[in-house]
Amino acid sequence: MPPLFALSAAASVLIGLVAAAVLLFMYGVGAYNTLVTLRNRFKNAFSQIDVQLKRRYDLIPNLVEVAKGYMKHERETLEAVITARNQAINAQQRASANPGDPAAMTSLSSAEGQLTGTLGRLFALSESYPDLKANQNMLSLQEELTSTENKVAFARQAFNDAVMTYNTQREQFPTVTIAGMMGFQPAQLFEIETPKEREAPRVAF
Repeated sequence: MPPLFALSAAASVLIGLVAAAVLLFMYGVGAYNTLVTLRNRFKNAFSQIDVQLKRRYDLIPNLVEVAKGYMKHERETLEAVITARNQAINAQQRASANPGDPAAMTSLSSAEGQLTGTLGRLFALSESYPDLKANQNMLSLQEELTSTENKVAFARQAFNDAVMTYNTQREQFPTVTIAGMMGFQPAQLFEIETPKEREAPRVAF
């Protein structure tokens, strides 16, 4: 084999290897950037939930304060609402710090379910207090709370859609290899745990 031909063949192989490496690198960069974009998208979606949850938590003490004036014999229920609210705030703060942390999201889902349950019991008991049902402050708080619950549900759906898109992209081959190398962990949906808790509290004053 003439030396010149051997050199050309070796150069062709080398060029082919370099081209393959460049293409592989470009794909890796593209996959990484896509995962970053999708992760930022679901984190931004959670920030919308965060705003509405904080609004909900701010309304609850006012609600309890109004109810306290009429429900003097329901102290245990009122205290349970405040306790559940405080636990939910702690869980929300952990989730807000890292919406991609499955443990934090699971804790928030559980805390929100507990809070929804205690609020439901409060509203059920309030049916026995006609004066409370007619109180204008309570009516106003009820309207604000219902509006906030609806906004939480809407924001949660947007977050879950973003998480599903991220997880699907992350799990596809060969992106899953890049995800593993670069530390892109699966994200957790924000779901209320039981069918009863998925419903917003029914408030009828």
